[in-house]
Amino acid sequence: MPHEPAIACTHDPLLVVLSYAVSVLGAFTALQLAVGIPSARSFVGRWVAILSAGVVMGGGAIWAMHFVAMLACRMDAPVSYDPRIVVASALFAMLACACGLAIASAGRFGWGKLFAAAMFMALGVTGMHYTGMKAMQMPATIHYDLRLVAASGAIAVVASFLALWLAFNLRGRMRMLGSALAMAAAVSGMHYTGMRAASFVLDDSDGVADGLNAEHLGAGLLAVTALLLAMVLGISLVRQRRRAAVRI
Repeated sequence: MPHEPAIACTHDPLLVVLSYAVSVLGAFTALQLAVGIPSARSFVGRWVAILSAGVVMGGGAIWAMHFVAMLACRMDAPVSYDPRIVVASALFAMLACACGLAIASAGRFGWGKLFAAAMFMALGVTGMHYTGMKAMQMPATIHYDLRLVAASGAIAVVASFLALWLAFNLRGRMRMLGSALAMAAAVSGMHYTGMRAASFVLDDSDGVADGLNAEHLGAGLLAVTALLLAMVLGISLVRQRRRAAVRI
């Protein structure tokens, strides 16, 4: 492994902040949806709640955050993304989060079960990150510092454990917001540790012709963010109407 990367990655501070904000939004929405898992009255209702929360957590808090942060990485080389691998990384994150929520919510709450679910989800989160890195098409080869890769995996375990515990133990809007802030910090820490582990070494390949460019990827991320905002607003309106109906 080279001692110094041939291509330096300089992060745009504004997009770094935006990546964190997107993760907070995704986490906050997912936590609101996860509240419905323990209170579901039917098998179908439980799985709808699990899949909804898993999709939003994996797609918003993790996947969208990752690619906004990837756009924040400025390098002196053309970069595009393989759309098939991008989609696969999103599905990987969503499936892992949904499985983690399903394991954690099955039967009575227990620390052992929560830890097992967190490990499963962390594997998906870490896999999503490095699959997303694999989607990069550029005239360079990525080399990894395995110690930092292991550190990023450990942070993913903490992020997953935190997300699952918060999903099943907290109630109230302000507590959820605090939980989302903490979860987003852990997810962001995992991402930037994983980026720190990567070195980009120039080679003779030319793999940028057929990939998604930054504009197309940015448009997709904007659509995901808008959907998350709409879901937050919709959930809030439904809950307000339910509270109003109870008072009447």
